[in-house]
Amino acid sequence: MGREALAEAMIPVIGRLYRENNVVTSIHGRSLINKSTMNILKAHRFARRMSNHELLLEETAPLLNALSELELGAAAIDIARLTEKYRAEGNGASLDEYLRSELAEIVGRRGADDRTSTDVVLYGFGRIGRLLARLLIEKAGGGHGLRLRAIVVRKGADNDLVKRASLLRRDSVHGSFEGTIRVDEEANTITANGVQIQVIYSDNPATVDYTAYGIKDALVVDNTGRWRDTDGLSQHLQSKGVARVLLTAPGKGELKNIVHGINHRDINDDDKIVTAASCTTNAITPVLKAINDKFGIIHGHVETVHSFTNDQNLIDNFHKGDRRGRSAALNMVITETGAAKAVAKALPELQGKLTGNAIRVPTPDVSMAILNLNLENGTTREEVNDYLREMSLHSDLRKQIDYIDSPDVVSTDFVGSRRAGIVDGLATISNDKNLVLYVWYDNEFGYSCQVVRVMEEMAGVNPPSFPAKDVIAPIAVLETADA
Repeated sequence: MGREALAEAMIPVIGRLYRENNVVTSIHGRSLINKSTMNILKAHRFARRMSNHELLLEETAPLLNALSELELGAAAIDIARLTEKYRAEGNGASLDEYLRSELAEIVGRRGADDRTSTDVVLYGFGRIGRLLARLLIEKAGGGHGLRLRAIVVRKGADNDLVKRASLLRRDSVHGSFEGTIRVDEEANTITANGVQIQVIYSDNPATVDYTAYGIKDALVVDNTGRWRDTDGLSQHLQSKGVARVLLTAPGKGELKNIVHGINHRDINDDDKIVTAASCTTNAITPVLKAINDKFGIIHGHVETVHSFTNDQNLIDNFHKGDRRGRSAALNMVITETGAAKAVAKALPELQGKLTGNAIRVPTPDVSMAILNLNLENGTTREEVNDYLREMSLHSDLRKQIDYIDSPDVVSTDFVGSRRAGIVDGLATISNDKNLVLYVWYDNEFGYSCQVVRVMEEMAGVNPPSFPAKDVIAPIAVLETADA
């Protein structure tokens, strides 16, 4: 059977595992749910970056079929890593025997999901809010875990509901919503891929009665950016049906700024309000931690080349901030960023070691952080690139750090990236103890993925993940333009 035919045959198996067993399959972190034949082929080709072994559909297709026969309970399964581990540790066991041993805790538990369900309310429905909605709908599965129940907005027009649904359905940057969307104006709901979302109109976060809609102990995700301190965000906790609050922006005061992968384990049950920091802080902190752990950082400067945002003006007009009143579509705009200082909230060992600035540029999405670092221990370009590539593949930061070394990539190639930041290896400059790294990041979608990871941590709804441990394979230095 040809590669295309094998990939095509995998699609219904992936779908059944997801719908009937609550099993999410991926290839090195790239989800296979609702993917086309071509996307599955590209995911296998992407896997060439991971080891000296090609990931063959002749291996992954039988593995998927074997998984479908095991009556699995809920889990996240990386079939690329599982295939590598079977190669290395199979010791002559049949594929079925090996999988039954490796996945013993979920075998025979058909669809069983030990996770509790947590109601989620999106307070605000702008750029981040709508992407969070897409991600939560994508993860709806069997109804366990995070359950998107409502969005709260201020009514903007008589046909507000239709307009909100249309903005969810179509996005100029991220493309069309994959699935179906229906509007019920009488019930004031939007139903997307079977997920019914109540639309609530309010301009006061303290007075919404969520229990009237059957919502209880909800996690409210405030993506308006209007309130950033404890007093302001505590208003949400006054509404009936709210248990906890997550802010999708840097918090002020003593609020915990969480960068998933770095300090998410600092979240405890007593934290009623948590913040997910900023897109830039999420992009650079994992890379900075990796470099600091191996080479030590004496000091550094972070220069962010950032896409414009809705906070800026399309054409010149009054703005309370310096320079932000000038046309975002026509100018590069120097502005401030608190990302460098905010890193220390998640990574205290870098307190006082970083400075930062930002340049807003006329692109709608995907930004770049340039890290100019002075190191304690010298290194070479090859050493640091190999190290960061390894971190992107086989470390605890692999969901945050990606790596690429293609000579032709540009910003639009990273639209939709689910990693917090992508190191551009060909741009790396190293001169012993002076290191310059270029880190791309989708400041909308990549950041939203990080927010969802924090939400899952707050709600305690992460499914078991397999394989639990990786086989560390030699790194293959390969062209990655089509990854």
